[in-house]
Amino acid sequence: MLLVAMMGLRAQNVSDLIISEALAVPDSTGIMDDYGRRSAWVELFNKSTGTVNFGGCFLTDDRTNLKKSIIPKSDLRTKLGPRQSVVLFCSGNGQEGTFYAGFTLEPGKTIYLVSNDGHSIIDSLSIPARLPEGKSVVKLAMDLRQQDFQPQDSPAIPSPGMLNGDQNAATKAQAMAESDPHGWTLTLVSVSVVFSALAILWFLFWLFFDRPAKQAAKAKAKAAVPKTATGTPDGEVAAAIAMALDMEASGDDYAAIAMAVHLYMNDAIHDVEPGFITIRSTGAAWENKSRFFRKLPR
Repeated sequence: MLLVAMMGLRAQNVSDLIISEALAVPDSTGIMDDYGRRSAWVELFNKSTGTVNFGGCFLTDDRTNLKKSIIPKSDLRTKLGPRQSVVLFCSGNGQEGTFYAGFTLEPGKTIYLVSNDGHSIIDSLSIPARLPEGKSVVKLAMDLRQQDFQPQDSPAIPSPGMLNGDQNAATKAQAMAESDPHGWTLTLVSVSVVFSALAILWFLFWLFFDRPAKQAAKAKAKAAVPKTATGTPDGEVAAAIAMALDMEASGDDYAAIAMAVHLYMNDAIHDVEPGFITIRSTGAAWENKSRFFRKLPR
């Protein structure tokens, strides 16, 4: 909603106005003002899609005096509709009406449209010194949809109140459709942009998320691997194992001793006394493992 409101405010800004055409030396075929005179005139054009009120703005041909001629703000006719133009006569007397400037337009000068703040120049248009009588200087619309206007070097036939430019001129999209009727260029560009964006996203994901996660998983797995004892048992352990094997000859004893040696070699025993393997009987019958050994006859 804020974006739409800002766009609406932007569409009604005086910065959307341009000086689209100017005639400095009228001839006998020029348009007449309200007093029946053929005066020099300036045309303003609204590029936006909203109504712009240019009341309170200034016209001047002197860069050092930007407030030379003010456009009255009390006149409702200063509201210019979208893509519309208005003609202001440079009669030299601004008291003659809302659409009259207080200076005369002369060849070789530059006319400025100044915002209602009195110091921001909105647009300007230079009048050639050798502009022929009855000819105007215009800004042509290079693209009517984008409203891109450029000054025309050669003098033009005056067209006050009309949009300057060929309204039937092909737009950029139409020109592309003619040069590439099957759309191969647009397809290649679109596919390239999409895959380039995917490649960039994959690289960023791998750099900031996937790689750190894998490194953390490897570190955790490495820390979880138990340290195994290497080498051979020392002399005391070997002697204890030999004595146990000499005294007992059952398969259960061999299994218990093998398990004890396995646990010792893998650092999984809880009794860390050096050289001793302790079998401690408890008072409870169900916890005394010696009661469940199978006794063999000697």
